[in-house]
Amino acid sequence: MEQQEILPNLFRTEFRKITAVLCKHFGIAHIELAEDLAGETFLAALETWPYKGVPENPAAWLYSVAKNKAKNHLQRYQLFTGKIAAELKNSLPAKEEMIDLSDKNISDSQLQMLFTICHPCIPAEAQIGLALRILCGFGIDEIANAFLSNKETINKRLFRAREKLRAEKVQIEVPSVKEIDKRLETVLTTLYLLYNEGYYSETYNSILREELCLEAMRLTYLLMENEGTNTPAVNALFALMCFYSSRFGARRTESGEIILYADQDESLWNQELIAKGVYYLHKAASGDNLSKYHIEANIAWWHTRKEDTHEKWEAILQLYNQLLQMEYSPIAALNRTFALSKANGKEAAILEAEKLQLKDNPYYYHLLGELYTGSDTKKAKEHLEKAMALAKTETDRKVIAKKIKSLYYFS
Repeated sequence: MEQQEILPNLFRTEFRKITAVLCKHFGIAHIELAEDLAGETFLAALETWPYKGVPENPAAWLYSVAKNKAKNHLQRYQLFTGKIAAELKNSLPAKEEMIDLSDKNISDSQLQMLFTICHPCIPAEAQIGLALRILCGFGIDEIANAFLSNKETINKRLFRAREKLRAEKVQIEVPSVKEIDKRLETVLTTLYLLYNEGYYSETYNSILREELCLEAMRLTYLLMENEGTNTPAVNALFALMCFYSSRFGARRTESGEIILYADQDESLWNQELIAKGVYYLHKAASGDNLSKYHIEANIAWWHTRKEDTHEKWEAILQLYNQLLQMEYSPIAALNRTFALSKANGKEAAILEAEKLQLKDNPYYYHLLGELYTGSDTKKAKEHLEKAMALAKTETDRKVIAKKIKSLYYFS
């Protein structure tokens, strides 16, 4: 790896570990202090390494500097509290307490921070933002890009989230067995949304942000490694991520344009990831509880079979019926209608689609445009033009424009 690439790569992998451990050490009230000390550690590397060279073990150097910075801060704090504000002496841990940067404590701290960040007292947007910042090592600029926002807005959002966690005195811990199911659901929702933001973002003009998907998978894997959180739903979510990730290599052209599922080269699908998804889907089959992740993972598994058979689409249709009974969403309803068209024909699907009346949804009109293609070119074009007007990203507009252009072949 080139010298100029080492530090950015380490920032991505080690910033989150240092922050999580320091935050656990200082407590949730000092979450910004943990981030600041981690940031100062990397600033020290940025100022030192270009002149003195990269250390033989760069990660160990960072951990050593982080420990020293935390120790120096505690010493300054002890001096302050001893002379000026003795009443605050219990606000931070004593300087004698050692910062534990062992592999086990790093892993435990990240898992505990995951539950802390995904506390239901803060909105989902803030949960994802904090997860990106503290557990994924993303900079404020990157988070702003992910949400198509600006640094000021993101900083305010994260500040409010931190303040809320302080006000609620949220403990940095994995919840008790009694609370684990309730809290775990919020954690899984955050990881699911984080993965979706990477796989197909509505707020960013890149069709695939693999780094977001991989971070969501890494954090989900942390849950599976912990006995208390290694539940069937967690395994089902990880299986779902494996199945979707298996198509990364076939999902875009060399120039970055999206390749739709029907046009993908199956030989480019990652069979190892598909096999891994099958393994974890089997593990998810234990127990009596069926989550939405089980159903979506099964739908994703059927999509790893490229052949266009009635059996495949009928199975997908029934799974969407089950999913919608469990939890309604407009996207699931649209996907269910597409599966209906493949299983029972476009006429039946048009009748169902028009009942949905999702008039503010570009995907609704895109689907109707697809369904009318081949039978009524005028209606297909009208619906696709409405989809174009409502599309949120340049990627979507390119796909729709290409579809409109293809309609001339059906005229």
